[in-house]
Amino acid sequence: MIKNVIVGQSGGPTAVINSSLAGVYETARNLGAQHVYGMKYGIEGLLKGQVLDLDELLGSKMAIELLKRTPSSYLGSCRYKMPSPEADPAVYETLFGLFDRYGIDAVFYIGGNDSMDTIARLSAYGEAMGSPIRFIGVPKTIDNDLVLTDHTPGYGSAAKYIATVLKEVICDSSVYDLRSVTVAEIMGRHAGWLAGAACLAGGEDCAGPDLILLPEVPFDQQAFLARVDALQSEKSTVVIAASEGVKTADGTFLCDLVSAGGEVDAFGHKAALSGTGRYLADLIHAQLGCKSRAIELSTLQRCASHLASRTDVTEAYAVGGAAAMAAFSGQSGKMIAMERVSSVPYQCVTHAVDVRKVANFEKKVPAGWITPDGMNVTPDFERYARPLIQAELTPIYINGTPRHIHL
Repeated sequence: MIKNVIVGQSGGPTAVINSSLAGVYETARNLGAQHVYGMKYGIEGLLKGQVLDLDELLGSKMAIELLKRTPSSYLGSCRYKMPSPEADPAVYETLFGLFDRYGIDAVFYIGGNDSMDTIARLSAYGEAMGSPIRFIGVPKTIDNDLVLTDHTPGYGSAAKYIATVLKEVICDSSVYDLRSVTVAEIMGRHAGWLAGAACLAGGEDCAGPDLILLPEVPFDQQAFLARVDALQSEKSTVVIAASEGVKTADGTFLCDLVSAGGEVDAFGHKAALSGTGRYLADLIHAQLGCKSRAIELSTLQRCASHLASRTDVTEAYAVGGAAAMAAFSGQSGKMIAMERVSSVPYQCVTHAVDVRKVANFEKKVPAGWITPDGMNVTPDFERYARPLIQAELTPIYINGTPRHIHL
């Protein structure tokens, strides 16, 4: 019998991470949970005893509807790397002491790869100690790089934003009859799922970007410049979508050629990759002598809830609900995954997978979905991503701007 549960959010936010929170909360309550608590600022906040009573905060239908339409992480987030129990047993003793104090029977953590590592570590420790607490990971990341799942909640909305903005940028770039190149820098450290989503800008009314550069393909400067030069003999304006994680054959990020170094987070990741677009725009201007500019979509890709995909919102909620159901059915050490059972019509179902087989692995764009020249994606990529951006969830506008919920 599960009486009390606690849920936290971790890592970079998305436009739909709060829909997963709503799914966990409402489903847990419907299944009989007496209390649903929240971690303020994830595991890091929990270690400081920062616990919220979600029954007080989310106890109305309006709160849930606003939550689904609110970007970023309602509970707050962190990038805290769990040590091993051998290295720092006090961390585990503190956490399990808090679980005992609040009578916690199930723990849910909404996040990406590093968050799944946290769930894997807590689950393994609990199992070793004979704890009955159940630990379930709820996937979230705009990067779409978690393994064992067709896609991750958050990706569809980011892809929708990228496609929409690229269409508008392409319209804007064609205003003047001048030779020019626009480089749009898109998030994605090691996997090119977000940059690949730029292909979704293509359609009857838009040709889409001319080139798409992914981290999966080493950057070849001479081939790149030759291709841009050839494109400019066919059209005056060229638009390029480039992942921030594009790197040379020796593994050097292009952004490091602009500004080397930079801070890293607790997991050893560069805290910010920025400059790839500027590097490419400057390279084109210097070598080809034409007007060029760089645009960084930056954090807008993950916080534009006004452009959220309704499919993404619905699936994020369903994944949160499935996590609660998994815990109430006795499962632990699992992550909820999405399985695509049909593309036409599109249909996905949820199932639980071993979180240890997800944590610290990374899903790249399949080589077969990248064109032979390495500078675009194939129709297979579009067929994969197009269903994930369908439909919209209209914000609740008050006095001209969207209304959100906040602590």
